Amino acid sequence: MTSKPQDLRDQLGKYKKTIESRQKYVKNEYQAYGLELAKELGDWKNRAIYIRLAKNVDRKIIEAARYFVKDQDKSKLKTPFKLFLWKLKELRNAQKPV
Repeated sequence: MTSKPQDLRDQLGKYKKTIESRQKYVKNEYQAYGLELAKELGDWKNRAIYIRLAKNVDRKIIEAARYFVKDQDKSKLKTPFKLFLWKLKELRNAQKPV
């Protein structure tokens, strides 16, 4: 037996319900930002780290590190989250007065 493909409207409805059900756990803006950052960097298992960073680190520094990773060649980049954390450390050290 062959099954018929599901209607796109049904698929989008299921996706929307899933997103809405997850939103109840996100209470603050920094949590949503941290989760988006974890998804973008492909490091979902360490999402708590990105939420903590979004809460405690200046957003300008995080954005600079994020854009640094985005500007890299995706074909040569195996672990974007490691590069992001390295660049974040470098930027934070550069900001501290010596």
